[in-house]
Amino acid sequence: MQIPDYYATLGVARDASQDEIKKAYRRLARKYHPDVSKEPDAGKRMAAINEAYEVLSDPEKRKAYDAVGHQAWAQGARSTDDVRPPPGWNQDFAHADAGWHRRTHHGHGFEQAYSEFFESLFGQAARAGGRRQSSASGPGGPGFAGEDQHAEISIDLAEAYTGTERTLRLQGVKIDASGQVVPEERVLNVKIPAGVAQGQLIRLAGQGQPGFGGGAPGDLFLKVHIREDGKHRVSGRDVHMHVVVTPWEAALGGDIAVATPGGTLTVTVPAGSVSGRKLRLRGKGIPGRTPGDLYLELDIAVPSAVTAEQKAAWAALAKAYPGFNPRPL
Repeated sequence: MQIPDYYATLGVARDASQDEIKKAYRRLARKYHPDVSKEPDAGKRMAAINEAYEVLSDPEKRKAYDAVGHQAWAQGARSTDDVRPPPGWNQDFAHADAGWHRRTHHGHGFEQAYSEFFESLFGQAARAGGRRQSSASGPGGPGFAGEDQHAEISIDLAEAYTGTERTLRLQGVKIDASGQVVPEERVLNVKIPAGVAQGQLIRLAGQGQPGFGGGAPGDLFLKVHIREDGKHRVSGRDVHMHVVVTPWEAALGGDIAVATPGGTLTVTVPAGSVSGRKLRLRGKGIPGRTPGDLYLELDIAVPSAVTAEQKAAWAALAKAYPGFNPRPL
């Protein structure tokens, strides 16, 4: 009997990961599934694709196939009569009953039949295991779930505090009344909850690519990007910002009003503060089950001396600090 090359059927490398195999299957199924394809041999191609996926998506079946199938095929074997499998390769698989007939699924011209090679290799264990596809099935055979979609959405820092709404236009596909796959633009009104953090994923169930053959649609995942405004730095839910104070506010201390992304707050500046000192306001960062903190870094603004009175004030200040030297040698 002929040895099928399952890797070639799915168009993947022999060391392909499970994710690569799954993506390849979905891509081919969208092209050849009888519910959407007008190809004359779609049913036959889909049967081969299903069989290849059933084997390569199951680690145990793939291991057995690698031991008996594709390695022998790569060495030039044309049939299983040429194969000499290693001892104990099939210990986890029961052979088929003598009177068992290949399983088929009929509908819309689709016939799913296991190859003779598959039956010989896996037997009852494979038949009992079933397919690793969506449990929902249409009349054309087993359905398969739609792919998840990913997108990025940008918001302002203030919107991260309060929540907001966005209107999204998504480009996708749908199946029209004639069974053709056609482009589709969908408009979604999305609510962004208060307290989203930088890089957080928002899952919109069922808003991804549609499934085929009765399969469930995928999900849409929105990655939140909080725009930088030059005034704030966001780290998770923590927010960092600079606050300018006068020399006397830094030296004497006192309460000042600070405009923060969450609103105006009254902040106490400790006496004797210096430029670069950081004040931590617990829980005043981006809201959440565990809210972030707000970090204020003090910058001291030095006013100019223009009038005679202002110059006299600075001169008096210098006399009050005769030993002060900010540049010690």
